[in-house]
Amino acid sequence: MFSNFGLWVLRGLGYLPLSWLRALGEGLGALLMVVIPSRRRVVQTNLRVCFPHLSDAEHDALTRQTFVYFAQAWLDRSWLWHRSAACIQSRVQLSGEVAALSDATPTVLFAPHFMGLDVGWSALTMSLPLRFTTIFTPQSNAAVDAWVAKGRQRFGNVRLFRREDGVKPIIAALRKNELLYLLPDMNFGPSESIFVPFYGEPAATVPSLSRFAKLGRARVMPVITRMTDTGYEVVVYSAWNDFPTDDAEADTDTMNQRLEVFINTMPAQYFWVHKRFKTRPPGAPELY
Repeated sequence: MFSNFGLWVLRGLGYLPLSWLRALGEGLGALLMVVIPSRRRVVQTNLRVCFPHLSDAEHDALTRQTFVYFAQAWLDRSWLWHRSAACIQSRVQLSGEVAALSDATPTVLFAPHFMGLDVGWSALTMSLPLRFTTIFTPQSNAAVDAWVAKGRQRFGNVRLFRREDGVKPIIAALRKNELLYLLPDMNFGPSESIFVPFYGEPAATVPSLSRFAKLGRARVMPVITRMTDTGYEVVVYSAWNDFPTDDAEADTDTMNQRLEVFINTMPAQYFWVHKRFKTRPPGAPELY
């Protein structure tokens, strides 16, 4: 169990030079890949399904790098949530259609599960005098849950919705021009999902991006965070002018297709440790 003492140690690590912290993350990631074989198999399975054209050696290299990025991103929260704003600004570059976020237009920010997703949230809430909301998934460890919740509320004017809060307050906030930072690219089980292709394989996917945009009369703007040697780059992309439509399934298919384009630019930085294909269509074989 991760303890409060462990969090204090992690907080202290945030004062190391970034290059030292990244080197530590590289070693930790390599260790995690060895000592957690069940999660290693999840990553390997995901990569084989999504990148069948790669060789075994290329899959192995991507698996290792995925664990390294995972560990580095986790350690980077030590400075993201505890160092000064000046420190964060020196390591995080925010670019793209940032000015457009200040338009008086309901907006859903499509923030896929890349390793640096918390950096994207912090960069936006720290830099812009706007109201932001997101949906918070509780952590299984109470100490980590409190730490994550506090870290995500560190900057700006923000609200964290829990899933049990339901849809209505989220839609109400959207219509009041509170920007929704949404991470819909995960498997939350058959009751909340529809099956659409993800790299050609049917994947249970929540259609929330389409539905929130539709109900909130909102545009959708992707926010993509990339880890670099010197920190992170957070890019706000232009609004999708063909989204949403009246077909939530078609919209969710479109979301996955466009997500694939982003993933292909940095495949090892995607959250492959998640069992993306755990829920299967009737009659389909298990993958994990």
